[in-house]
Parts: sequence; structure tokens; C-alpha cells
Amino acid sequence: MSHSYEKEILTCTKAPKPIGPYSVAVKVGNLIFASGQLGLSPESGNLVEGGIQEQTRQVMENIQNILEENGASMGSIVKTTVFLKNMSDFGSFNEVYGGFFKNDPPARSTIQVAALPKDGLVEIEVIASADKK
Repeated sequence: MSHSYEKEILTCTKAPKPIGPYSVAVKVGNLIFASGQLGLSPESGNLVEGGIQEQTRQVMENIQNILEENGASMGSIVKTTVFLKNMSDFGSFNEVYGGFFKNDPPARSTIQVAALPKDGLVEIEVIASADKK
């Protein structure tokens, strides 16, 4: 039995507009692949003021808005990939990140990178199920 899945481009009015040639998210079958989000304010398109915790909170709110506007939720996330500019921020990042996943957190990878767009401190991409709220 073979399956043919069409690629559906998703948008979000409450998340920052893409800053390059990519989609905010793509749905294939019952999976949503959300592009990496920085701590950008949807209104200004600039990084929020503050440090790792403020940027992480904004990243998570952007992800939440993308999922909710497209029929999913934070509880539907199955995998996150986290890019940190500095691994010494891991503890502070984790405090905020963990607040968004009280029960049954998703699988996760965390990687330190040399630099992020707009000199951000954190970027997170997610894979979520479109079937579960």
C-alpha cells in the first residue's frame, strides 16, 4: 500500500514573517514541520529585549501561535530541535522551555551553533502531529 501526500504550505498571522526563502510551516500527511523560530516579535520583526529567557519565551509563543492557527497545539509536538548560541545558557533556556511542556514533553535535540540569524541566542524548530490537540 503506497501513500501519496501533498505538501501544504502553512502560514500564521501571529508569528514573524519569514526572513528568507522558506515557509513558516509545511504540512505533509498528518505532520506539521515548523521552520526554526527565533525570539522575534511578530509586530516588529526584531529580537525581543533581554537575554536567553526572554528570547526563549518569544520563540515558544511563536511556535504555539503557528500550531494553534493551523489546528494543532504544543501538546501535539513530537520532536524539537534546539539551536543555542551558547551552551552555557542551557539551564536558563531549559527553565522557560520546560514551562511549555508540563506533561509528556517531546523528544529533543540541543545543539550549540556558532551563530544564528539576527544574532539570536536561540532557535527552535518543531515537528508536530496535526491530529492531536
